[in-house]
Amino acid sequence: MGKILAINIGNVRGIDKTPVEKANIVEGWGLEGDAHGGNWDRQVSIFPLEALEKYPEHKRDEFLEGGPTENIIVSGIPLEALAVGKTLKLGEAEVQIMYIGKDKYKEEGRPYIVSREGRFCRVVKGGQVKVGDEVKVI
Repeated sequence: MGKILAINIGNVRGIDKTPVEKANIVEGWGLEGDAHGGNWDRQVSIFPLEALEKYPEHKRDEFLEGGPTENIIVSGIPLEALAVGKTLKLGEAEVQIMYIGKDKYKEEGRPYIVSREGRFCRVVKGGQVKVGDEVKVI
């Protein structure tokens, strides 16, 4: 079983997100107040902290120095369990992983790793999430 380490919301696309202690995830939409919410298949972005181990140290350093670009950072679940099609319970909410990474990779900073290892999800059940909540594959 995993754990939510951070939650981040940004009301404008393309800028670093702001860390929050808790958030409401809206079914069929995404995080309340986040610019990526909407009727599409990348409503919530999740980054598994274990993915950092796959990259060279200088790229890990870039990740750690940059501001958050993903909605939720999790830890404690093996990467292979976070596959496309899997459903995760995050606090009260449930999301289904639709994609791993983006079509176009970013080449620098925090987005370098997130664009390759971020899990992009559709919300199947809304509810509140908070830092420290359990994460499990269901």
